[in-house]
Amino acid sequence: MMEILEQAKQLYGLDEYEIAPVSSHEGGRNQVFRCSQNGENQYVLRISELDDRTEADFLAETEFVRYLYQNGAPVANVCDSVNGKLVESCTLDERTLYISLFAYAKGIMIADNGYRYREGAPLEEYFYNTGKVLGKIHQLSKMYVPQHQRLHYFDHYNMEYLNGLIPDDYQELKDAIACRLEAFHALPMDRENYGLVHFDFSDGNYHIDMESGAMTAFDFDNCINCWYMFDLANLWTHGEGWCRFIEDAQQRMAYMDHYFNTILDGYRSETDVPDDMLALLPQFIDMVLIENIVDEFECCKREGEAVDCEDIEDAARCLIENIPYAGLGED
Repeated sequence: MMEILEQAKQLYGLDEYEIAPVSSHEGGRNQVFRCSQNGENQYVLRISELDDRTEADFLAETEFVRYLYQNGAPVANVCDSVNGKLVESCTLDERTLYISLFAYAKGIMIADNGYRYREGAPLEEYFYNTGKVLGKIHQLSKMYVPQHQRLHYFDHYNMEYLNGLIPDDYQELKDAIACRLEAFHALPMDRENYGLVHFDFSDGNYHIDMESGAMTAFDFDNCINCWYMFDLANLWTHGEGWCRFIEDAQQRMAYMDHYFNTILDGYRSETDVPDDMLALLPQFIDMVLIENIVDEFECCKREGEAVDCEDIEDAARCLIENIPYAGLGED
């Protein structure tokens, strides 16, 4: 990897920068490095580690990021190489690795601040801003005309692929997923409801400026053509942490309503979301659960490991037993 890093430094003019690895999360498909100068983080260098994406896939992602940035979305911009490219490639052990450089997003993750929001500001400001950033991304996506195409939802989430991925020991789960996928085929796929989405928009993929509250989104590596409601449903599921210690189920759901409605206020300040699609929120939460389950099986397959049943137990039970809202409303 040192050889690739040296090539990357030449390709992006990083000779004067200190390059330090960023700890990868479980299932990560890239190696990521922080590039700093004079003690300040300025760039993030990303080098692909798996061979599951083509150059066209990476171009589709980075072109979308550039488009969003140029049109005012608060995202970490992708940087040109010295050759004027968004994506460069190098060869290592007969494998082609793809390299991109991104501006460092100002601020920090809220997790790195102990899940404390900025001093003197209410959490509602954070919830609202989260929705607003996502709304801006979706508003621009509705007008986006891509040069290179990312996958569409059913290109990846279909039973031909999932039957080969998920062992027959999980037949009941596979039947439940198949039932959901059949229902998803009836969802509207017009320009107002379906387009290129982040597909992993959560607090691990944006930074917050703890002085101003401004947010900057990053890591569009999973972006895919899907329903805009998926990103909103994903935010809903990540709100569980704010109320998990409330014992009463009705109070938990009341908190979730407040949390999600505040997100929607921010979202609607940038773009609309139809009421008939919002009414399908439980269906899109199930879509998020399926994505989480599939990701777990894919990660374990790459690592040559068996899935730990406990890692998917709750999500699988909700799908099999038709428990809505990821079980958050259960006593």
